[in-house]
Amino acid sequence: MPSFDIVSKVDPQVLDNAVNVTKKEITNRFDFKDSSVKIDLNKKDMLLDLEAESDMKVRQIVDVLISRSMKQGLDPLAYDLSKEPYPSGKITKKQIPVRNGLKQEDAKKIVKLIKDSGLKVQSQIMDDVVRVTAKKIDDLQAVIKLCNEANLGVALQYVNMRS
Repeated sequence: MPSFDIVSKVDPQVLDNAVNVTKKEITNRFDFKDSSVKIDLNKKDMLLDLEAESDMKVRQIVDVLISRSMKQGLDPLAYDLSKEPYPSGKITKKQIPVRNGLKQEDAKKIVKLIKDSGLKVQSQIMDDVVRVTAKKIDDLQAVIKLCNEANLGVALQYVNMRS
């Protein structure tokens, strides 16, 4: 039976490349001349630490990071931008967690979306992966289209396609 997995994973090397390109662009920008900027990626915890002189500069760093990530092929939804920048002495800091893996509630949303669609497929949650099986590949492609059109707020990838 044809099947595939729905995952939400971020390649650490692509993320590292996006962060390095962002660092390079920020150091070369005129509006960041002579200002202390720190962009650190903690690969173990998948956490980005940003530091700049003002709230506005932190927001500019985030904008550059998102645009460079998109050029690297990363979905901007992989970044959890819900936390606001906070002042710490003379600098402003912001932590951006990188979403890696489907959370249980996101997986349940995906399964509910698939079941409500009425397609003849079976979906099951396996840790941080949703496995979808069907008798026809066309049904699987319909599920991919359905998940892409639904705004779930999660960066999804479709891997492990078997026929």
